[in-house]
Amino acid sequence: MLRQTDATGEAHEAARGEALILSNARVVTPSHVLHGSVVIENGLIVEIHEGPSRHADALDFAGDYLLPGLVDIHTDHFEKHLYPRAHVRWDFMRAALAHDAQIIGGGVTTVFDSLCVGATTDNPERAEILKPMIEALEQAQSAGMFRAEHLVHLRCELTDLVTPQLTAEHIDREIVRVISVMEHLPGIRQSRDIEAYVHRACKSTGESPELVREKIKVLVAEKSQFAASTRPEVVALARSRAMPLMSHDDTDVAHIEEGIAEGVSISEFPCSMEAAEAARAAGMMIVAGAPNLVRGGSQSGNVAVRDLLAARLVDILASDYVPRSMLDAAFMISADPGLDYDLPSAVAMVTRSPALAGNLPDRGAIETGLKADLIRVDLQDGQPFVKSAWRSGNRVA
Repeated sequence: MLRQTDATGEAHEAARGEALILSNARVVTPSHVLHGSVVIENGLIVEIHEGPSRHADALDFAGDYLLPGLVDIHTDHFEKHLYPRAHVRWDFMRAALAHDAQIIGGGVTTVFDSLCVGATTDNPERAEILKPMIEALEQAQSAGMFRAEHLVHLRCELTDLVTPQLTAEHIDREIVRVISVMEHLPGIRQSRDIEAYVHRACKSTGESPELVREKIKVLVAEKSQFAASTRPEVVALARSRAMPLMSHDDTDVAHIEEGIAEGVSISEFPCSMEAAEAARAAGMMIVAGAPNLVRGGSQSGNVAVRDLLAARLVDILASDYVPRSMLDAAFMISADPGLDYDLPSAVAMVTRSPALAGNLPDRGAIETGLKADLIRVDLQDGQPFVKSAWRSGNRVA
């Protein structure tokens, strides 16, 4: 027997293979919010109908929302658990399990863990930790230790000459599904405002502005040309496997043009309105960071996601570095009188759109025939919170 327990502690017994019925819910479908019920059999949604179910074993939602499980196409949150404090490295498996708990707690049932391929000046250890991070994810997933489904998004740092080699070593793992190319150097892409970067660095390190500026000159002179050789190799690896390819932190129209020539289909976290407009004109999908919206703007001084939303220049919202920010963002967007989005269209940006972008057409919407990856959500004082979660009809939270 499969034991289902609702948020009040009431137990529901359902034999494997029998229907699971979720009743009296505000069901967020792709087109509207339906006050009704959903029937699940063999892990799939088989029926959606108006009104409460009359079935005695139905789970009464008492008017709570029923949403598709969220799909997060970019989060680097795993690494935050690996280094809970500066210079403290946690066990890889324990970090992965702690990460999974926060992921499912934010309503995310499918996550693309975005692991950095190649080292950066600020994080030289990243080349070393990549393999054990992937292995921990694979081991925990195969052992049934995770509640969310974990896939890998390789974030390829083009300023490290070893990046193409590391990408080639891991790209054919079954868990790897998405690749992005990025350049994290002051004055390039995300950190275009050098003085803002200097200010943040001084605050973080305690160094003088003069010393930080000198370090920037040395760093940029050393590494700014590396992408000319690493980028074509990484792009070729992704294209040879027909893998979704993203360009990270596009800032200029030239960045979009470069991506189009390479076969990039997704502009991830565009830093300017001009780059986002060029991406839309080129037919690219656009990913924006949910934390940017929730906190009211970019931490780096780049374009605000709310402005991109107002201009209809966002297709997907990703959690980036705060797992539950996607859930907050969906309800914030639909409640914002200055933005013309209803709840289904806002929810699609954190469910169906990222699922399709990640080549996962079997999930991300409450439609018959799709996987029953679902979350029960209530609102208190405008704050959404997850009461329960299911993957393929199995209760996981």
